[in-house]
Amino acid sequence: MQATIPIAASASQPPTLILPSPASHFSQRAQRLEQLAQGHALGDFLQFMAALARAQHAALQQLAPPGLPDAASLERARAHGMPPLAAQSLPRDAAWHSALHWMLDALAPTTNAASAALLAELRALPAERLEAMAARILDTDLSGPDARYYPLLAAALQVYWVKLVTSLPLPTYAPLDVHNICPACGCLPLGSVIGAHADVSGLRYAQCALCGTQWNVTRASCLACGAGEDRVGYHSIEGSKGPMQAESCDECHSYFKLLRRDQDASADLTADDLASLTLDMLLDDAGFARGGPNLLFVPGES
Repeated sequence: MQATIPIAASASQPPTLILPSPASHFSQRAQRLEQLAQGHALGDFLQFMAALARAQHAALQQLAPPGLPDAASLERARAHGMPPLAAQSLPRDAAWHSALHWMLDALAPTTNAASAALLAELRALPAERLEAMAARILDTDLSGPDARYYPLLAAALQVYWVKLVTSLPLPTYAPLDVHNICPACGCLPLGSVIGAHADVSGLRYAQCALCGTQWNVTRASCLACGAGEDRVGYHSIEGSKGPMQAESCDECHSYFKLLRRDQDASADLTADDLASLTLDMLLDDAGFARGGPNLLFVPGES
């Protein structure tokens, strides 16, 4: 189950926000990745990502409640329509380093020699270097010589921010005037989901690439620029019966993945995104740029 924030007192109103469930957010992703890996051309990669999601789940259960903004800061963010846990400005405590090291320990027995060497390198990096890389990731600058470390660091940051957003009372959060950043942490959406929750099967929710928070957005509109349905197109891999599509915009030439969980309730936006990289290549060839990142995948530079 997922925590929800109703937009009105009436139970008939759909939730404006859906927060990640600490008990299932990463474990359900791991199950989906294992399912998708069967017979997939990227099966080994997806199996590793399933192991990573399991490590995230275990780390989240161990992580102590992190330091939170004080009441005055939270009220100020609400009054000014700002995300209360803004990833680019919120001071981070060392808890996410602990999450990273727990995850590296969990992954070590499952890795090959090359991956084991990468884990060892990452473990040996000083805290200052980790913080510098974290700042780049949270700024969605995924380029540079350290890019090979970014998916593992991003996975630890996801654990930390899921813990943060689920540690605050639900009324802390409020919808923002802009639709293309997360109301909880201010990060970009990974994509959107139709059927995100059993009670909202026909509605569309954007999903944060960092903390997993979902927020209600208008169907058939561009997540980047807000262009309407006359400028939005839909794409899928020919012959595919899976729940993943891409939603492109002829106005700003961006695209986001769109997951139809109303067609497959076991689907997970992060997992199904990783399993549909062919769709990204097709959109890239067609001249569209990805609008939001999957922080667990850093494409190589062309």
